[in-house]
Amino acid sequence: MTRPIAIFDTTLRDGEQSPGASMNTAEKLLVAEELVNLGVDVIEAGFPVSSPGDFDSVREVGAIAGDACVVCGLTRAVDRDIEVAAEALETAKRPRIHTGLGVSPSHLKDKLRITEDEALERAVHAVAYAKSFVEDVEFYAEDAGRADEEFLARICEAAIKAGATVLNIPDTTGYNLPWDFGERIRNLMGRVAGIEDVTVSVHTHNDLGMATALALEAVRAGATQVECTINGLGERAGNTSLEEVVMAIRMHGEELDAHTHVVTQRLTRASRLVSSITGIQVQPNKAIVGANAFAHSSGIHQDGVLKARDTYEIIDPADVGAGGSQIVLSARSGHAALRHRMAELGFSFEDAEFEDVYDAFLEVADKKRLVYDEDLVSIVHERRRSERALWKLKAVQVSCGFPLTPTATIILEDERGRQHKEAAWGNGPVDAVYKVVDKVVGIKNDLSEFSVKAITRGIDALGEVTVRVVAQDGRIFVGHGSDNDIVVSSARAYLNALNRLLSAEREQG
Repeated sequence: MTRPIAIFDTTLRDGEQSPGASMNTAEKLLVAEELVNLGVDVIEAGFPVSSPGDFDSVREVGAIAGDACVVCGLTRAVDRDIEVAAEALETAKRPRIHTGLGVSPSHLKDKLRITEDEALERAVHAVAYAKSFVEDVEFYAEDAGRADEEFLARICEAAIKAGATVLNIPDTTGYNLPWDFGERIRNLMGRVAGIEDVTVSVHTHNDLGMATALALEAVRAGATQVECTINGLGERAGNTSLEEVVMAIRMHGEELDAHTHVVTQRLTRASRLVSSITGIQVQPNKAIVGANAFAHSSGIHQDGVLKARDTYEIIDPADVGAGGSQIVLSARSGHAALRHRMAELGFSFEDAEFEDVYDAFLEVADKKRLVYDEDLVSIVHERRRSERALWKLKAVQVSCGFPLTPTATIILEDERGRQHKEAAWGNGPVDAVYKVVDKVVGIKNDLSEFSVKAITRGIDALGEVTVRVVAQDGRIFVGHGSDNDIVVSSARAYLNALNRLLSAEREQG
């Protein structure tokens, strides 16, 4: 029997640190529920001391996780951090405090400005103090990939003696080569007293495009937990991608002496959910969950796959929830066909909710010759974004063209159901729409990015707009909207971003 490898998901903490990927508490709970269903072993739900929103998120995730998985809160090696994390984790049945500090020469000298002995003393105190609140304490040795190996062994051994149940050895900057990082793990396994009695975790970054390779080499060297994120979200170039690690272990379990308990059939669904909430799209050629991961355009490839799937596919699409061949729907498709395809894509609805989805589908199908999977996913996500909105778009109309002055009229509905109708002019139709929205919503921000793409092929494709707005305090919020009419898509995307900004302000009080 191969070794079980714990999957520690930090999408809600490190993943959220991707610029523009911030999530409010309600959105974090949607992701957390999916992570529970996915079967991850640990959910790092946030950094409780950093903000009231993170504190609330850790409490709420702890409440919904139950016995299904460990819920973890991050801290620095600071007493106040640890106290706040312990309070936030009171709702969790299986709480873990994740504490630590930098251990590389750069972190000790330039960031912390302390000696090795002072760092060791802080580490021991932090672990022991965290242990006074919870039984499960994880110690992270930040920037371990560039640390002096003798000192790294000393501080890890001290952390174990102080009560740590998990050692986290991160390549924080994605600097290491896989074989060097594997050797670093192997050396620790051989020289740190008591390490055989704790979980050895690795947290790798993708700065050189090797995060997954680093994690797998560490597993081969003896690590028993991998810290990762859905879609590889995270600081800078991102973290280890959960779906890549899980499927690599599944494909090469015997060689790695490893297996996980992740329900791989939910990987694609989890990917799409996180992408929809954060507004950060997965590149089409992304391994495992990209739109082209199981697509074949070459005639030679098509011929091979039609004769035997495994000629060009090492993974059955069904094993990651990507479905098989596409069912392309049109306005002539009935309820049964739509429900069947939605179920294959991982969506289920109560009857009343399905009727709303079907009506939305018909609106799109009446305007398009064919409706593709990407259209269906967009329909569901657009509807769910609208359900959570503080402000809802009820109507938009523009007039523009040479030599006319672009003018927009909009009706917005607030959370109390009151409708607000305003008009404005601008440099173009989208500019006019955004000026009307600003007039009604009345929240100051700067629009830093506006992008448009077609969700599917053809001149009648749904247009998907992504915007990024910068709040006055510098935080970035992403908005997402889709419709056949690009002006309507633009209005929905901007309103979605402002709704998220307003929700974040409310959470902060």
